[in-house]
Amino acid sequence: MKVVVIGGTGLIGSKVVAGLGEHGHEVVAAAPSTGVNTLTGEGLAEVLKGASVVVDVSNSPSFEDQAVMDFFRASTTNLLKAETEAGVTHHVALSVVGTERLQGSGYFRAKQVQEDLIKASGNPYSIVHATQFFEFAKGLADGVTQGDTVHLPDARIQPIVSDDVAAAVVRTAVGDPVGGVVEVAGPEAFQLEEFIRMGLTAQDDPRKIVTDPQATYWGAELGENTLLPGPDAHIAGTRFADWLTRQK
Repeated sequence: MKVVVIGGTGLIGSKVVAGLGEHGHEVVAAAPSTGVNTLTGEGLAEVLKGASVVVDVSNSPSFEDQAVMDFFRASTTNLLKAETEAGVTHHVALSVVGTERLQGSGYFRAKQVQEDLIKASGNPYSIVHATQFFEFAKGLADGVTQGDTVHLPDARIQPIVSDDVAAAVVRTAVGDPVGGVVEVAGPEAFQLEEFIRMGLTAQDDPRKIVTDPQATYWGAELGENTLLPGPDAHIAGTRFADWLTRQK
């Protein structure tokens, strides 16, 4: 089976490409660096010839509100149209647990548009919702740092390592289209403050961390459980503390 991975050279994409290859599938990593640009449509028709499955794990190069909206709207529209013309039978997209609850954020509004386009396309599809990645603890802290203090909302989070996200995407890609959303999360829920503190401490980052009722998550207000998966989520096995230990 031929599988085209859009964003196949990135953090998740490269792991998905490797995982599908281990399953014996013909896998193509598609990205601007390989001559495929979903934003312009360049190279799409050629790379999708003979493909049965398309996995989209691409992301916008800019997180500015209008830029990210333009990216997901244009790239998803171009990709779905090209898939229909090529006879692709399964579209798999990676998105985020809680997207529909995070619409105060321009990024998550754009991800919601992406999901809505997929659902309305008529193409057989599966959407994988993952929680925040272990690897992004520092980046999340950087986005809410003022001076030497990290300001975090009072909320819970159930993060997951990127390897386990990629494994979930691979499982979904080799299965039948679900016509809906499947969720994947790590094995432990933390207060957001605890998650960030553990991540920064492991990197000897001295920033102070505070819970701030005015703080947002990429621009969106959070309730206590906004970032948590539902009861039917697939729970991966890698614990955050164990992963941190392996990074040293």
